[in-house]
Amino acid sequence: MPFRKEPSPPPHGIPLKSAIVLVNLGTPDAPTRPAVRRYLKQFLSDPRVVEIPRAVWSLILHLAILPFRSGQSAKKYEMVWTGEGSPLKVYTGRQAALLQGALAARGHRDVDVVMAMRYGSPALADVLDELKARHVDRILVLPAYPQYSGTTTASIWDAVFAHYKRVRNIPELRLVKHYHDHAAYIEALARSVETYWAQHGRGDKLVLSFHGVPKRTLELGDPYFCECQKTGRLLARRLGLGPDRLILSFQSRFGRAEWLQPYTAPTVQQLARDGVRRIDVMCPGFTSDCLETLEEINMEVRHDFTSNGGQEYHYIPCLNDNPDWIDGMAAIVEQHMLGWPTRLDGEAREVQKRELEAGRAHAAQLGA
Repeated sequence: MPFRKEPSPPPHGIPLKSAIVLVNLGTPDAPTRPAVRRYLKQFLSDPRVVEIPRAVWSLILHLAILPFRSGQSAKKYEMVWTGEGSPLKVYTGRQAALLQGALAARGHRDVDVVMAMRYGSPALADVLDELKARHVDRILVLPAYPQYSGTTTASIWDAVFAHYKRVRNIPELRLVKHYHDHAAYIEALARSVETYWAQHGRGDKLVLSFHGVPKRTLELGDPYFCECQKTGRLLARRLGLGPDRLILSFQSRFGRAEWLQPYTAPTVQQLARDGVRRIDVMCPGFTSDCLETLEEINMEVRHDFTSNGGQEYHYIPCLNDNPDWIDGMAAIVEQHMLGWPTRLDGEAREVQKRELEAGRAHAAQLGA
């Protein structure tokens, strides 16, 4: 595979820049059957997502999944689509912009924050190319997934490494693996719940619904299940909730194989049948509201609860552009940027200037 032509190097003496790439899963470009089909094809063709022999899965995907699921999913996307576009893309874009402002307020004024999608647009590869053209030489990749999974976070690493296989001058890379137990993330979740309770009262149970994955992934060593459990324990401790008040479950089951349990829909159905009057539901594994939270949890699962006798169903929105979460992201990012010269205040500029002058003097001596 030939290497690609590199952009021209920056002019001598121009300091290289740092960037944060906030990567989310992705979304169709429009709530239409063709757009959803393109998105699903890319997403479901990833061997990290579906671990079935490629030849077998290709037949299933093209003959059974895409022809039927594309139209069904398009109708669901249409139900949550906003005037600005896909909720996931809108909120991720806001997070990136606000995170850049939060970092600047902390003194990191020479850091760009950009949004990318693993599937769909803006494509991760295109974003990395754009940063290369802008002479960004230090990149921190921040997944929008607090809990690590081979089906999500590892897929981002695959895409990053595959992209740079054809690049000669690779930037310095740092990768945030997870932040499921980071104090800033747990605090942002807790304050989100407390703010909601202060406005709407407190339910009988708090249900944490995480996205599901096949149980087989846990048996083969994926830490996702354990990290979800730890997030739940830490949040329960922070909120002062005992095991009888906080319930953890998994949503979005697909296919006939066994997935992580307990499943969200049957769980809330049983709560309603047991006489639980009100439940509050939140999705800590999603940092931006999306189809899985707005349609599946806030519509389908709501119906599962109320149609089985439940009286009050409250959905607590994702962290989205909540100021507590923006501050939390800044704290997480700041930890991972340690050692990078990103503070361009007066003192840092003087240090940078002295280093540049010393480098020029050394070069002049070598040339003499």
